[in-house]
Amino acid sequence: MQYRLPPLPAVRAFEAAARHGGFQAAGEELHVSAGAIAHQVKQLEAWLGISLFQRLPRGVVLTSAGRQYAQALRPLLNGLAEASEAARRQGDERVVTVTSVPSLVSRWLLPRLGRLRERHPEIDMRMLASLHPVDFLNEGVDVAIRLGTGPYPGLKADVLMEEWFSAVCSPAFKAAAPDVKEPADLLRHPLLHDELEPRIPDEILWPGWLQHFGVRYAGSNRPSFSHTYLTLEAAANGQGVALAAEPFIAEDLRSGRLVRLLPHRMRGPYRFHLLRPPEAEARPAVKAFCDWVMAEADSGEAAGNVP
Repeated sequence: MQYRLPPLPAVRAFEAAARHGGFQAAGEELHVSAGAIAHQVKQLEAWLGISLFQRLPRGVVLTSAGRQYAQALRPLLNGLAEASEAARRQGDERVVTVTSVPSLVSRWLLPRLGRLRERHPEIDMRMLASLHPVDFLNEGVDVAIRLGTGPYPGLKADVLMEEWFSAVCSPAFKAAAPDVKEPADLLRHPLLHDELEPRIPDEILWPGWLQHFGVRYAGSNRPSFSHTYLTLEAAANGQGVALAAEPFIAEDLRSGRLVRLLPHRMRGPYRFHLLRPPEAEARPAVKAFCDWVMAEADSGEAAGNVP
């Protein structure tokens, strides 16, 4: 049977433009210009012989035919994506694709992968460091570790770890700062900051952490870095005191590269969640990884990485 199909790149461009309500946002999603989206939509309109968008001085709006066509396309494209992903994975049963925030990948997951290989040599890991919301189907992701409060509709979600924030520094820095007995004493020393964007609501930073312990912080004496791992490297090299969540410093505390300058700790408002589509664990490799990473998180708690 021969199918008379419209040009698929044009269909994809139109669906994105219809979903976003314009060409600019669709272009950003598909990594092309708004003009390229407009060209593809015109090509599709010519093929169909109808107008899908009404062009206005300040944007575009779907025509009635455009709305109907977009509604009909979405389940078809979802079905095509699902069938394609299922076919692609038939040859990749050993591969488990995991995404998490860069700092958790580099400072918590990577140091533990040797233990995963020892226990499950049959698993081939594909690790993605990312901050953006994950699209499991279109990105080919099996498991995501994300910081949030939940709920996560349509996903299987388990709490992996809590966030507990501590003031940490190098052993040498602590030895040279015997005057630090209480949080207020930290104001006499360099407090290291990270400037990772975008910020999340209610994120624990130095002002909030110090205020939690009754200390007002005016923001002076604040060397800053573009990423959490740079801030922690600066602390490990004796440049000052960093404020960090337990998962990011677990290995450094265990090895002694970093130490807590004070016993004071503050619980953050978010938790790390292990997320996956309900059907993902039908694959033995994905199920084995999820069981392993949950056990790793539990062992960290048992070892005293959180109160």
